[in-house]
Amino acid sequence: MILIAKFLIPKGFVGITLFPFIFLKKEDLKNDKVLVNHEKIHLKQQAELLLIFFYIFYSLEWIFKFLKHKNGYLAYKNLSLEREAYQNENNFNYIKNRKFWAFIKYL
Repeated sequence: MILIAKFLIPKGFVGITLFPFIFLKKEDLKNDKVLVNHEKIHLKQQAELLLIFFYIFYSLEWIFKFLKHKNGYLAYKNLSLEREAYQNENNFNYIKNRKFWAFIKYL
């Protein structure tokens, strides 16, 4: 389910996925198929990591990458979960063909 919540979205971002919802900053972003597909990839990741482990893994990897890059945005862009989503957001069949724990190959 896609909801609009402009105050929930961190500055510099237009969407966030909190299973089972996709929150977008503006209504017209619902028509952005690439963005929605990116967020759907995160839904799949969150489901297979049983949600809590998604956030633990995401947080720990972000801390590690932040210490490495000394930059929050670079840490975010280098997260395996984000790299998988960004590299496959244009492939609208990706979720159907995606292998279990596919994000591991992006570590």
